Amino acid sequence: MPYYMGGQTMKVEVYHGATEIVDKPICALGRDNLDFGKGFYITDIKDQALKWSILTAQKRKGQPIINRYILHKEALMEEAKCKIFKAYDEEWLDFIVASRKGLNPSAQYDFIEGGVADDRVIDTINLYMSGLMSSDVALQRLALHQPNNQMCLLNQSLTDKYLVYEGAEAAE
Repeated sequence: MPYYMGGQTMKVEVYHGATEIVDKPICALGRDNLDFGKGFYITDIKDQALKWSILTAQKRKGQPIINRYILHKEALMEEAKCKIFKAYDEEWLDFIVASRKGLNPSAQYDFIEGGVADDRVIDTINLYMSGLMSSDVALQRLALHQPNNQMCLLNQSLTDKYLVYEGAEAAE
């Protein structure tokens, strides 16, 4: 949820679902071929971070934890090379497919924000990637879903400068 301090700079509370406290995020530890490439993923939707932490905990047999941060988003966006996807559209679909194929379209960016290729839409993406569905049909199916939101920080120095750790809590 965005809030304003000092009347000028937009700061946003964001979350990272995990099985450990992440007080010093490291962009290079992410997995290859994710939606927006290898980076540190956060969201401004707490329920989404909760789901991510629970899924991660089930895979790793750990305790789900939600890490909380303040993102100095306006300042970051003034300095960073950013890509913002506002919808599940053709540009988003092509970017996700390129990422999943290992083509690394995120290499030119410091910050990317947009919808998540999650369980609600992954079947459509997989059918499109395998050639079993046209882009027109895939986009029609994607239009039925309201995108969740994810942000990927890809530049370590900008992450260190604009993402401030606020604390963590056990996910319930």
